[in-house]
Amino acid sequence: MQCDDNIRFPSQVPFYHVLFEIALVLWILWLLLSKSYRFRELSLELTEKEQEELIDEWQPQPLVPSSHPYPEDVITPKVIDGKPGHKVHVNGQECLNLATFNFLGFVGNPRIESSAIDTLRKYGVGSCGPRGFYGSIDVHLHLEERLAKFMHTEEAILYSYGFSTVASAIPAYSKRGDVLFCDKGVCFAIQQGVTASRSRVMWFEHNDMDDLERLLKEQQEKDRKNPKKGSVTRRFLIVEGLYINHGTIAPLPKLLELKKKYKVRILVDESCSFGVLGKTGRGVTEYYDIPVDDVDLISVSMENSLATIGGFCCGTSFVVDHQRLSGAGYCFSASLPPMLATAAIEALDIMEEKDGMFNDLQMKARLFHQELKGIKGLRIDGERDSPIIHLRVAHTKGSTEDERLLKKIVDKAFEEKVALTIARYLKDQETFPVEPSIRITVNVDLTETEIHSAAQVIKNAADSILGG
Repeated sequence: MQCDDNIRFPSQVPFYHVLFEIALVLWILWLLLSKSYRFRELSLELTEKEQEELIDEWQPQPLVPSSHPYPEDVITPKVIDGKPGHKVHVNGQECLNLATFNFLGFVGNPRIESSAIDTLRKYGVGSCGPRGFYGSIDVHLHLEERLAKFMHTEEAILYSYGFSTVASAIPAYSKRGDVLFCDKGVCFAIQQGVTASRSRVMWFEHNDMDDLERLLKEQQEKDRKNPKKGSVTRRFLIVEGLYINHGTIAPLPKLLELKKKYKVRILVDESCSFGVLGKTGRGVTEYYDIPVDDVDLISVSMENSLATIGGFCCGTSFVVDHQRLSGAGYCFSASLPPMLATAAIEALDIMEEKDGMFNDLQMKARLFHQELKGIKGLRIDGERDSPIIHLRVAHTKGSTEDERLLKKIVDKAFEEKVALTIARYLKDQETFPVEPSIRITVNVDLTETEIHSAAQVIKNAADSILGG
């Protein structure tokens, strides 16, 4: 009988190897038999005297603060009765509406209302489930297809809430260890998305391309010093097409130049520029005549120009599909009510049929800017093509005092049947403080006469309150 030379008998196995295997077996048995945790009871008995002392020392906190921290407009808000369209009924008074984001006048549009009512009769009010769990309805797929076609992109993904669109898109791609280059002027939704991503954030001054390039160079130098880490660090650039807090337009050509030079991905939130900028309302890319493919991802809230609810992201299929499993707002929120999806489809139809409305809107925005020139005591912020105009105190007296003066101007204009609003912010949660302002929004239904008279009302109110 022959014996294989490769077979080793127990006597030939090293002693330390035997001990290691025994220890390994014992450790496995311990893992299988031991509890995953052990509860240790902590018995702490107080004497009757100690209990009485604790009760005597306890002071209950008031359920409501003695001095209410909220402004008067929050405690007693102006109440709207009816549709907030071109005109709006506030506290029983009809006013010219310069306060809501109804840029294209779609609130109360008969075609949109009719299509939404027909859908309501067919599908009911809501889906009662997220898109991945019996919440996808054929109208959702149709709307995504229409949005992708309208924006000239490969694919679009639909969200049920405008705020959560960009706030979900950012952390879907950027994670811990990545770097975000973000404009200091971005809105609160973007700020929340940036926080949720847990990425390292490098903030640059609002629309300051020199400051952005300085930060990009800093990151480039860090990557050169540590190429191993740099090779796995993803870099994202986040801006708004039209900044809601400033009324300014992002310098997209320069941003794309820096994108290509420093190899970063760019995400543009077009919540205020979609349906506003460009010859056919396709946003900031069309405004600058730039191919939409140059932007990695576009996010849009449909709660402004389209006058419905929800939002969408669009881009290449490779990029957009990632959100269907990673976008928290898409995965865990109940899908958009079908009637609101149909309302968005009908709004897109009108935008394509009446593409002259966008030029009309931009002309009226420029006219409003022109009419406000020379206003006393206030500074006009916002670009001439922007339908969002901010009026700020020219010589600031401090945030609280500025807001008090601006409120007086708003109230004075309300007496003249012009509805304005002070831009509101979550002051304790904003990453960077925003100067108080009166925010004026221009819509396409305004006539030249109304623009002239409204601007005159605002000028007279500012003159009477600020005294020149």
